Amino acid sequence: MVPAGVSAQVSAGSPRVLPTTPPTTAPAAVPADVSRSCRRRVRCWYAMARKSAPDDLLAPLTLAVGQEELLLDRAVAEVVAAARAADPDTDVRDLAPGALQPGSLAELTTPSLFAERKVIVVRAAQDLAADSVKEVKAYLDSPVEEVIMVLVHAGGAKGKGLMDAARKAGAREVACAKLTKAGERLAFVRNEFRQLGRSATPEAGQALLDALGSDLRELAAACSQLTADVEGTIDETAVAKYYSGRAEATGFEVADLAVTGRAAEALERLRWALAVGQPPTGITYALAAGVRSIGRLATVGRNMRPADLARELGMPPWKVDRVRQQMRGWTGDGVAAALTAIAQADAAVKGGSDDPAYALERAVVAVARASRMSARPY
Repeated sequence: MVPAGVSAQVSAGSPRVLPTTPPTTAPAAVPADVSRSCRRRVRCWYAMARKSAPDDLLAPLTLAVGQEELLLDRAVAEVVAAARAADPDTDVRDLAPGALQPGSLAELTTPSLFAERKVIVVRAAQDLAADSVKEVKAYLDSPVEEVIMVLVHAGGAKGKGLMDAARKAGAREVACAKLTKAGERLAFVRNEFRQLGRSATPEAGQALLDALGSDLRELAAACSQLTADVEGTIDETAVAKYYSGRAEATGFEVADLAVTGRAAEALERLRWALAVGQPPTGITYALAAGVRSIGRLATVGRNMRPADLARELGMPPWKVDRVRQQMRGWTGDGVAAALTAIAQADAAVKGGSDDPAYALERAVVAVARASRMSARPY
C-alpha cells in the first residue's frame, strides 16, 4: 500500500517512492497498515524532500564536485552559513581528508539530546576507504532528520560509485570544476564584481587576469580589495595602480633580473613566483642556467659568426644576443661566486634548510652582486 500523496514510479530499473507534490510539513503519521519497510522509505522521502532544489542550501545532501579549491570551499561555506542562519547552535563537523574512519559516521549523525541541527562535511570523498563508502551509502538510504551532509568529491573515475549514489539519492549538486580557459576566468572576475555590487570595465577584468594569472583566490581577493578601495567604476587604470607587474612569474624571469644586477626587482619577482606556486628547485635551476650561459659565452671565441656561436653553445641566436647583453659586468670570479651561492640555495630547497624562501633570496642577492664584482668585466 502506498500512502496518500505518494505515487509509485519506476525509474532506473527499480520501483522508487517519489512525491507527487512537494510537502510543506511533515506527515503527522503514517497509516498503521503500511509495512515497516514502506514506513522507513516514507520517512526517508520526507527527510530528503527538498534535496533536488539547486537553491536550497538546507537540502539534506549537497554534492560539491570538482577540483577548484576556492569553489569547493565556497560551496561548503554557503551551506554552513545557511544552517547557522536557521539555527545558530548548528554543530558543524568539517572532516579533513581521511578523517572519516570506518564506524565513525553513525556516531557523527546520531541526533543530539538538544535536537540542534548538524552539518557533516566529508572532504575528499573520492578517497574514502571501502568500509566508509558503504556506511555513507547506507546513510544516504536512511538520512537523519536535522542532519545536513556535504560530500566534497574531486570527480573523475576514482570513487565514482559514491558520487553516483549521491546523485541517485537526489543530492543538490554544485559544480566546482577547474576554470582552465581564459574566458571562464574572465567570467569569474566579472561575476565577482557583480556579486560585490560593483561595476568594472571589460578592460579592467582582462588587466586583472594579466596581472595575477589563474589563481582564483588571488583574483577574488583582488576584486574584494579593489571594491573596497576604488570609488566608481573600476577600470584598467585602477587595476594597474594596484597590481602592475604582478603577472605569474617564472624562475627564468627571476634569473634574467638577477644576472643583470637588478636585485630589488628580482626579489619582488621571486616572492611572487613562490606565491603563485613556482617550485623552488625550478628557480635554482633557472638561476644556475642563467649564470652558466654567461660563463660559457665568455669562454668561446669572440670572432665567431653568430650562427656558428649559436651552434657551438647550443642556443638559438636570439638567446645568444640576450646573454651577450646580460654578461656586461660579469667576471670569472663573479661566475664562480654566483654558482657557489646557487649550489648552497639548491641544497637548502632540497631539504637542507627550514626556510627555502630565505635561501632563495640570499642566492638572488648573491647573483646580483656577483654581476658587478669587478671593474674589469668579461
